[in-house]
Amino acid sequence: MTVTLAQLTERSGLDVLDHLEREAAVPVIDGLQAQGDLIVVPRRFVVDDVDLPDGEWWSEVPPEGVEVLRSASGGNPHTLVADPGTCRWTTVVRDRSFLALGAITTTAAYLVHAGHGATGIAPGGYVARRQREGTGNVAVRRASPSSRSAVTWLVAD
Repeated sequence: MTVTLAQLTERSGLDVLDHLEREAAVPVIDGLQAQGDLIVVPRRFVVDDVDLPDGEWWSEVPPEGVEVLRSASGGNPHTLVADPGTCRWTTVVRDRSFLALGAITTTAAYLVHAGHGATGIAPGGYVARRQREGTGNVAVRRASPSSRSAVTWLVAD
C-alpha cells in the first residue's frame, strides 16, 4: 500500500515544513538510506561489526514514534514511526565503529523529519547510525617532515 506524506503525518501526529509536498508518495527502501545525519543500514551489511541484544531489550515502537536522532543544536528530530505491532527498536547495540544509535526490526516503518519529509523502511533488520563528520581519513604528521612512520589518521565525529 502506498502511503503519502499527508497520511503519515496525520497518523503519527508529527508535522513537516510547508515546502514539502504532502501528497507525495513516501518511498519504501530496502537498502542503505540516508535522511540528513541519519543513515539506515541493512543489518546484512554490518553483521560482523554490530552485536544486537536478545528480545527482552527490544521495545515496540509506539504510535507517537521514537526519536532516533536530534541535532546537537536542538533541530528537528528524526522520528521512527510505525503501525502497532509492526516495528521493534533497541538502543542496546554494540557497534565497533561507535556510530550506531539503535537497531530496527520491522515489517513496515517510516522515518519522519520536519525538513526532509519521510522515507519508508522495507521489512527486515536495520542499524540506525549517525553520520561521521569530515571528509574521510586525513593524514597528519606528528613528527618531523622526514619521519615516515609517525602518521596519525584523524576522522572528525
